[in-house]
Amino acid sequence: MTSTLLPQVPPTLITTRESLHLLAEQVIAPVRTQATGNEIALEAAHGGFGTPPLPDGARVSVDGDLLCRTEADGTVHEHRLSTLHAAGEHAGLTTPLPDATLHVDPAAAELIGTLYAFGQEALSTLRAEAADGSEPSPIRLWPEHFDIAYEEGDEAAGTRAGFGVSPGDEEHPEPYAYVTPWAKQPGGPLWNATAFAGAELGYEALRTAEDPQAAVLSFFRERRDALQRAGR
Repeated sequence: MTSTLLPQVPPTLITTRESLHLLAEQVIAPVRTQATGNEIALEAAHGGFGTPPLPDGARVSVDGDLLCRTEADGTVHEHRLSTLHAAGEHAGLTTPLPDATLHVDPAAAELIGTLYAFGQEALSTLRAEAADGSEPSPIRLWPEHFDIAYEEGDEAAGTRAGFGVSPGDEEHPEPYAYVTPWAKQPGGPLWNATAFAGAELGYEALRTAEDPQAAVLSFFRERRDALQRAGR
């Protein structure tokens, strides 16, 4: 396991996150739906996020402030993000989009890309520890929530929960890690989230930890173990 250095939050994070979130919902996920008929889930990619390989072997992704269309033979066509309409055209969407401006700061976009890679590493480690019968889902980057997450646990026993890392949202100006039980959560100080039922770990605690990966895994494991104890 490697320790990922998490950067400080630039003042442009919120506007950049909102623009990239819009891009995920209206360009990147629709490209996958257009190619597959029904699939919308995305994944972490170099420098950001993107589609898994499409049926023809191509993919579309965001790397910092660039929209990248990668052909099946590996040829990459780059487009510096400017408007939603231009992004849709470059990505190959057949439905025209509004000419809305995308405000993407490279430093903030780099933080988001680093965060998704960090989340992918932590969640992959956690998922590999899943107990028999816990039925862990694939790790996905959901365009509507714009976080990277997966679920595991026994739903009937009340131990199933979502584990994820988010770049922030309307209630969180900075990134955070979270655990969201599917059933009623146990009481106690482990369950500290206020905007949703569950637990959260703020970005500053992660960024200043001696080992951010160890810190987020400890956070996830404590809550997973608490749910398992409550479900017995």
